[in-house]
Formats: sequence, C-alpha cells, structure tokens
Amino acid sequence: MRINVTSVFVDDQAKALAFYTEKLGFTKKTDEPAGAARWLTVVSPAEPDGVELLLEPDGHPAVGPFKQALVADGIPFTQFAVDDVYAEVERLKGLAVQFTQDATDLGPVVTAVFDDTCGNLIQLATLK
Repeated sequence: MRINVTSVFVDDQAKALAFYTEKLGFTKKTDEPAGAARWLTVVSPAEPDGVELLLEPDGHPAVGPFKQALVADGIPFTQFAVDDVYAEVERLKGLAVQFTQDATDLGPVVTAVFDDTCGNLIQLATLK
C-alpha cells in the first residue's frame, strides 16, 4: 500500500493553482473536468511521478467549519518538507506569502506556518 494522492481543501481552484505553482513552486500534473469542479493536482518538480496534491473544492458543508476551526486554533491542515525552512521562509516572504509562524527551532525539527490564501494554514518542516 502506498499514498499516491492526498488533498487540501481550497475555496477557489484557480486561485489555489496559481498560489501552489507560482509561489510554492509545484507543477500542475492533472487538470480534468469533474462535474462543476476539476480534478486538479500538483506535484513536486523534484518528484514528478510522486505523490499528487489534489486541490479539492471545499464545497461540502462540513469543510468550511472544519477549516475555520483549524485556522482559528492556528493548526496547519498539512505539512510540506523542505531542505531548509529558514531559506524557504525568506524565499516565500519575498513572494508576499504571509506567515503565522516564522521559522522556529523545535529541537529535532524546524517548522514555519503560512496562509495558503485558500483557507488553510500549511506547515513547512525540516528534520535536523
């Protein structure tokens, strides 16, 4: 068993695609009509055949309150690994990405948390 697709709920797929590709540096993998929405995935350019991130519409009635509660409590929806959190935070700040937690050394890991502009907090992490 392996993970091939995971998702993040987004309030606007076009806005999410722009943010995840232009700011975060992911590459669009799949973009297919799926009813009123799209099956829209991105991948890491370092692993184009790796795990896909589905930019999933957040239209289900349970999703809005769930996302709002996570943001209100400062809890990231998901986490992305980076080689150097400090350098990535500086790069993303240069692209006007808003952070709710700057790079923080937590012992075995360095983390930071940013707003993905689509209703989620996302954590960056580097294991030491």
